Amino acid sequence: MDFIYIVLAFLAGACGPTQAGINAQLRLWTGDPVFAAMISFVVGSLVLIVYVLLLRLPWPNLMTAGELPLWIWTGGFLGAFLVAVSIILAPVLGATAMMAFMIAGQLFVGLFLDNYGLLGFQEHPVNPWRIVGIVLVIIGAALVKRF
Repeated sequence: MDFIYIVLAFLAGACGPTQAGINAQLRLWTGDPVFAAMISFVVGSLVLIVYVLLLRLPWPNLMTAGELPLWIWTGGFLGAFLVAVSIILAPVLGATAMMAFMIAGQLFVGLFLDNYGLLGFQEHPVNPWRIVGIVLVIIGAALVKRF
């Protein structure tokens, strides 16, 4: 079962540089990275709306939305930031270097979230091997950028 999740993670990761390249091309038409990101999110939102409607997924109780902590609504902001910044970075850094540094940032924050079990993640304490793995990714990102 883990193999399926690893394959899905790999495929989702493959979407990152592809999406950044597509959106960078969209930026050439719109003239603005934020406008291109907005178009990307509108298309993505339409796809998700169709998906939810086709599967007839039950809607959450909207009456309880006000009871949720405010931070829970920041996921869309973070996604918008990620997409907009990738549109800016893709033509400057190239796909490989951009993704390498993004992955390094993801691993660094992931290590922190795992160590403290934040945001619903299972607790996985920091250990020297995890740190070495992240340092190697950062070194790899620097090598990719340099060469």
